[in-house]
Amino acid sequence: MKSCLIVDDSSVVRKVARRILEDMDYIVDEAEDGQEAFDKCRQEMPDAILLDWDMPILTGLEFLKLLRGYV
Repeated sequence: MKSCLIVDDSSVVRKVARRILEDMDYIVDEAEDGQEAFDKCRQEMPDAILLDWDMPILTGLEFLKLLRGYV
């Protein structure tokens, strides 16, 4: 089964995305900001990441730069 990490500071967006992805048979995990997402990716890399661009702590772009340096 494929996995997806939803990264968004909006709980409403995460909830809607989760429902859609679970209906598509994805295993879904969530993160509220880029730092939390990076920490989760270091534990286990998902097959896909649904990423918000404008978030507190670590933006989507900052997260991508950090992730590319890690992988």
